[in-house]
Amino acid sequence: MVAKTLNLDQFLPYRLSIASNALSERIAADYQNRFGLKIPEWRLMAVLGEGAPKTQRELVAKTRMDKVTVNRAAKALADRQLIRRQAHEADGRSHHLELTETGWSLYDAIVPAALSTEERLESHISGKERQALMAILAKLIHAAKDYD
Repeated sequence: MVAKTLNLDQFLPYRLSIASNALSERIAADYQNRFGLKIPEWRLMAVLGEGAPKTQRELVAKTRMDKVTVNRAAKALADRQLIRRQAHEADGRSHHLELTETGWSLYDAIVPAALSTEERLESHISGKERQALMAILAKLIHAAKDYD
């Protein structure tokens, strides 16, 4: 019996990971150099920038990062006074995290840079290709959640 081999260049999970890492590294260099933020820190700020305070558990679910990474990023942001922790009314052990005024100022400075980077990267694909890619990614995410 001949064992099958895995061709990584054609293995979708690998290719998605490589693409994600390449894009994240490109963006991370900008955020680190210009704003002193690492990728996990920016991801938390981006989620909190949607407006509603979130618990660390909610941030783990929304960002798909592990709880240790979220905890470290939250601590780094709190140390820089970019986010604040407020005790959760229903559960004193849990805290809501939200951007501070300083955090909002930094967020407002980063968003145009993030959108500009996205625009530069997306200039290599058509609007139709972007729309198709977003639909495909949504299907794959849904499939991964339903996989048993």
